[in-house]
Order: sequence, then C-alpha cells, then structure tokens
Amino acid sequence: MSYRRDKLLALTGVDAKPSTHKDIVDIFHEKMKHKMHGLCFSPYQEGQKPGDVLSEDQITRRIKIIAPHTKWVRSFSCTEGNELIPRIAKKHGLKTLVGAWLGKDEKINEQEIENLIQMAKEGYVDIAAVGNEVMYRGDLSEDKLLEYISRVKSELVDIPIGYVDAYYEFEFRERITEECDVILANCYPFWEGCSMEYSLLYMKDMYARAIKAAKGKKVIITETGWPNMGNKFYGAEPSAENAMKYFINTQNWAKEDNIEIFYFSSFDESWKIDSEGDVGPYWGLWDNNENIKY
Repeated sequence: MSYRRDKLLALTGVDAKPSTHKDIVDIFHEKMKHKMHGLCFSPYQEGQKPGDVLSEDQITRRIKIIAPHTKWVRSFSCTEGNELIPRIAKKHGLKTLVGAWLGKDEKINEQEIENLIQMAKEGYVDIAAVGNEVMYRGDLSEDKLLEYISRVKSELVDIPIGYVDAYYEFEFRERITEECDVILANCYPFWEGCSMEYSLLYMKDMYARAIKAAKGKKVIITETGWPNMGNKFYGAEPSAENAMKYFINTQNWAKEDNIEIFYFSSFDESWKIDSEGDVGPYWGLWDNNENIKY
C-alpha cells in the first residue's frame, strides 16, 4: 500500500483530518478485498421479515456474495429456514457462529434449542450462541436463560457455548458470564450517541470492559457497525463517509490487535425500520439489492 494511503488510514480516527470522498471510498474497497474475521448474515430480501420462511436459493446466493470477504458467518436463528445458513456456509468454506433466537414463546425457544443442538452434532457449528440480547429486551428471566445455556452445554461438550448481549450486561450478570465458555459482546458506539471522531476509542473501551468482566475467557465482538443513512442519534451521525470510516477503523484495529469481530451487517434489510427507526435498514456493506455500497 502506498504512503499516501497509509497516511489516510491513520487519519480516519480521533485525529481525523479532511480527506476526499474518493480517497475514503478507495480505502473502503481496498479493505473489502481482504477477508475480515466475521460478518453477521442478513438473509431477508426486500419484502421479507422475521416470520417468513427463507429459501435455500436466497441463502446460497448471499453466502456466495460474502464468502470471498469473510472467514466466519454469524446466524441469529435456527428456525424458519435460518437453520440452512450454517449448512450452506460450511459448503462454501466458512466457519460458523450459530445462534438460537430466544424470546417469550417457549414452544419456539424449544425448537430453536433442539435445532441448534442437532446442527452442532452434525458438524455445522463452530461456536454456539444461546440467545441474543434476551436480557436487554427482558424476554426471559436470568434463571431461564441459564437453564437453556446449561442444557446446550451438557449436550455439546466439544463446542464453545456463549450468549450474545450488550457488553455491559456481562459486568452486571455474573452468573451468565460464569456459565459461558466464551463472551459474545455487542459493541455499538453509534447506539450510545458517540461521535464518529471518538467511536474507535469508545469501542476499545467497551471491549476492555467486556475483557475485565470475562476474567480470562475469550471475548468476541459479535456486532458492531455504523449506518450510512438516517437521522442523527445524539452525537452519532449516519452518513456514507462515517460508515466507511468506521468500517476501516474497525478492520485496522482487528488486524493490529488480533480482535475477533463480526461486523454488522452484510446486507441492508428494510424490515428493520420497524424496530430501529430510520437508520435500521442501512447497516449493510451491501444494499438490499445485493450490490456492494459506495
């Protein structure tokens, strides 16, 4: 890489100085040529949402798009066709962090857990995540979540088992942290209103807090990202340049400090506007037509 680009990369953080839009786009695409550690997989096409059944064709098409750019893929559910994601990912040489989506419906939870265990026993799961932000949403009691984690651990003795939530939950819920083999922490400077200029430092602090809570266990950042469109959230401003800069900074840090990060997300998904507001549909590195952005 040229001196000019090296210098530009160093200017995208807290001491950022003006660079042209074209410079930032060039660096973004340069980073995309190299395999990142992991990507959160976005399976839903335009007009689809959770509850719709995913087809094997759409999952295969999107896995083929991201496979040259990542080593791992993270899935969020084991029902409604999501159970096909790790199987297809494995066919394309990807490692898998597979999640069972837990909520308030005990029958669905049971199917999620059963499918996760089955897929793992068949060799499609490298890391199992029992629940995603369940404590944050308040969908289950801590005791019930621990019961699910313990059950999966008893069935899958050779696979690391964890639970995904905001980094700070592992500080305050010591029983969950203790039960997990690996700490799966979501770190979003954007959702805490941090400006772009300080976002990398903020994420490093989030990670450090998770490391301290983990007490020697591995910590993986299971989600982080920045939207390219939508309204400002306190000091955090969505824009194409900010989204590219955040991605560049994240990938630089991951490489320099050997941090395992699953970037959020692969593809834009319009349904997220209902739960996350006007920024919800715009977290992808690819748009909802499966074209790489910028």
